[in-house]
Amino acid sequence: MTSMSEFDVTTTTDDAPVVLDQVCADAVDEALAVARDIAEEVGHVGAHVGVTAIDAHTVVHRFECRNPGYGGWQWAVAVSRAPEGAPTIDEAWLEPGDGALLAPPWQPWSDRVQPGDLGVGDVFPTAADDPRLTAGFTAVDDPDGLVADQPLHPLQWQLGLGRERVLSVEGRDEAVERWNSGESGPDSALARATSDRCLTCGWLVSMGGPVGQAFGVCAQSMSPSDGRVVSFQHGCGAHSQVVAEPSQPEVVEVVLDELSFDEFALVSDDEPEAPVDQESEDPTSSPVEADADAEAEAEVEVVGEVVVEVVAETAEGDEAAAER
Repeated sequence: MTSMSEFDVTTTTDDAPVVLDQVCADAVDEALAVARDIAEEVGHVGAHVGVTAIDAHTVVHRFECRNPGYGGWQWAVAVSRAPEGAPTIDEAWLEPGDGALLAPPWQPWSDRVQPGDLGVGDVFPTAADDPRLTAGFTAVDDPDGLVADQPLHPLQWQLGLGRERVLSVEGRDEAVERWNSGESGPDSALARATSDRCLTCGWLVSMGGPVGQAFGVCAQSMSPSDGRVVSFQHGCGAHSQVVAEPSQPEVVEVVLDELSFDEFALVSDDEPEAPVDQESEDPTSSPVEADADAEAEAEVEVVGEVVVEVVAETAEGDEAAAER
C-alpha cells in the first residue's frame, strides 16, 4: 500500500470538520487498478494527484488523465468502508481539473440566435414580456401624433388597432444605439473616409416619429447603405453633392517651325545620267506598249526641235532691230 499522509485533505461541513479516513486514504493501489480498468488503456491513467474526504469513512482518489481527448481532466475513484471494515470501491468517473477543456455553459436557443441567422422559413418568436415592446394603444412610438396625421398612414394603426404591440422606449433606444454604432453610423469606416454627411444628401428619405430626428433611409442605388436606415452623421462617396465636372478635350497647340529646314538629296545637272540597264526592263511589257512609248518620245523630240527654231528666229529678229 502507498501511504497517503502527504495527500491528507480534510473537508468541513456546516456542523464540524470531516476527518480523512486514513484506511481509505491508503487504498491508492486499489483505486488505481479501478481507474486503469475503466480507462481501458494503462497509459491513459497518470500519477495520483490527491485525495479528498467526503465523510467519516469515504474518500475520493484522483489520478491524472492522459487521454489526448481529455487534457486537464482527472480520474476520480470513490473509496469507502464500514467503521471496522476493509475499504471497498464505490464508483469511478472522469471530472474536469484545472485547465480542462469544457463546453460553454448551456444557453437557450433564443439567446444563441444572432442577427443574420434567420433564414427562409425560420420563425423567431418574441417573448410576451419582451421589454422592447409595449401595448399599441399607448402610442409610445408616436408621442406627438406625427405619424397618425400623415395621409398615407394606415387608419387601423390609430389607437394600436392592427398592431397590438409597438416599440417601447427601451426598444427604441436599443435600436438607436445599435444603428448608431453599426455600419450605418458615424464611426464606420465608410463614414470616416468622406466629409459629406447623409444629413445634406438628396438621396436621404426622411422618417417619421422620434427616430426620424436622427435617422433616415438611403435611396442611393450605388451606395452600400441603399435601402437601410442610416444616421444623419453617416456618409459615403455617393453623396448627391458629389457632382461630376464636365471634362474638356485637351487641345494640342500647333507649332510652326520656321527656323529649321529639311535636307533633300538633289541630283546635279552636270552629273551624267545613270545608264539604263536594258536587261532590267520589265519583261512583261507588250510590243504595243513599247511602240506607244517610242511614238511619244519621237513627238517630244519634234516639239523640242520646233521650240529651238522659234527661239533662234526670235533672237535673230531682236539683233536686227538693235542694229537699226
